Amino acid sequence: MIEVNELTKRYGGTTAVDALTFTVRPGRVTGFLGPNGAGKSTTLRMILGLHAPTSGSVTVDGRPFRDRPRGLRHVGALLDAGDAHGGRTAAAHLSVLARGNRIPGSRVAEVLDEVGLAGAARRRIGGFSLGMRQRLGIAAALLGDPPVLLFDEPLNGLDPEGVKWVRGLFRRLAGEGRTVFVSSHLMSEMENTADRLVVVGRGELIAAESLAEFSARGTRPSVTVDAADPAALTAVLLAEGAAVREEGGGLLSVTGLAAPRIGELALRHRVPLHQLTTRTASLEEAFTQLTADSVEYPAGEAR
Repeated sequence: MIEVNELTKRYGGTTAVDALTFTVRPGRVTGFLGPNGAGKSTTLRMILGLHAPTSGSVTVDGRPFRDRPRGLRHVGALLDAGDAHGGRTAAAHLSVLARGNRIPGSRVAEVLDEVGLAGAARRRIGGFSLGMRQRLGIAAALLGDPPVLLFDEPLNGLDPEGVKWVRGLFRRLAGEGRTVFVSSHLMSEMENTADRLVVVGRGELIAAESLAEFSARGTRPSVTVDAADPAALTAVLLAEGAAVREEGGGLLSVTGLAAPRIGELALRHRVPLHQLTTRTASLEEAFTQLTADSVEYPAGEAR
């Protein structure tokens, strides 16, 4: 478990992380979201003891990570896929990490096989594609078989098969009771993978809740209606205080009334319906709306 309490980091007059408090619990995949410059990478580095907080605290399973001499046995992390010496082979890179953390050498072959790099074990990392480097970084995170895992943008450079594999990997790790904390800008993947979200903007906490709860806060649900007489139904719905917008193909998008009530009104006024579907906000829509004030450089604005 990761516990962050009033965590703050300042660089001169700039506050990168501002009094963050949240908990990442085991047995689930927790997504870490925020616009560029929101403080996600700084927070991850403070969790790992790579940056010292200005104030506040962060512990991993009850202790600061810096207090653990064999770190990879407790926390596995992928922060930068390029953070490996290009002149070393994949096997040599992992072997150095294993020796430094007193991890059996047999784990090197095991994790290379698990991430699909067994055939590239003797190749130099400098010749790896970005996707291969990502897989190697994930192998390093898994090396010590740790109970806590952190990943910063782990899907960059992966092909569709690789993305599907990583999605399954995260779910399996969480299913084994591990703490899995994943920072990503790919909303569709977080929507398919994460159970809970921690969302930050300009260094401050915006939300720490389930994915469903966050999405529900984004926008009001709408109902898509296909009516035999759209004009007649529109008049009825407007009289009930609903907002109605015409969509392509004769469909109506209705907000302000739930689907059962729309059905009752259509029946009462004898307007046959061919479709009545409730649509909730996607994660991307909710994220865009709730972080709009936290975007450092909005598109279309000159700075």
